[in-house]
Amino acid sequence: MKNALVTGANKGIGREVAFQLAAKGFHVFVGARQMEAGLETAKAITNHGGRATFLAIDVADAAKVVEATRQFGKLADHLDVLVNNAAVKLDGDFGVLTNPEELIRQTLETNTLGPLRVTRAFSALLAKSNSPRVINVSSTGGQLADGAGGWAPAYCISKTALNGVTSQLAVALPNFAINSVCPGWVKTDMGGKEAPRTVQQGADTIVWLASEAPQSLTGKFLRDREIIPW
Repeated sequence: MKNALVTGANKGIGREVAFQLAAKGFHVFVGARQMEAGLETAKAITNHGGRATFLAIDVADAAKVVEATRQFGKLADHLDVLVNNAAVKLDGDFGVLTNPEELIRQTLETNTLGPLRVTRAFSALLAKSNSPRVINVSSTGGQLADGAGGWAPAYCISKTALNGVTSQLAVALPNFAINSVCPGWVKTDMGGKEAPRTVQQGADTIVWLASEAPQSLTGKFLRDREIIPW
């Protein structure tokens, strides 16, 4: 059986990705900081006929990521797919010139260093897979080409940097398929009720990269299964 770890899987896009991967036969590890919500998601997947296990992980805490790796190793001997989905958007109405430095630092800690930290920690387990895949959930707000519109600058900067992380990891791990994805503006707690896309639409490319896309596709930025500019 193939194993997948999805961070931030207790709600929103991450939860939908976890459900869809379980439906495709993956044993899904539901990564989340909040135990109650994570356990509820894992139970819901199991009740729908899938296989899921809650894994406590806080991507912004290096020690907790190491502990998550240790706990995972007790349950499985390899990892096939890592979806770095956990993220925060802390920006209010601040512009880039007035955004508090601590807010920017916290955003980068979770949205940029988090995926790098988790990928590094789980890279040895991923290397045991015949087709290791890493999907970083990014945003077109992070594009250098038409990405900056003044909206949520700390969040957008963190996603620009995450795309850079993706590019570097793809070079460092040439046998892996490592890509960034923009899910679009999705109806979630972060996206809000006015967002035009469903969680199913937001999850589609992520799940496709995790299960069907060519293993040779790596180091790219995608939306709706198409490569887009960085």
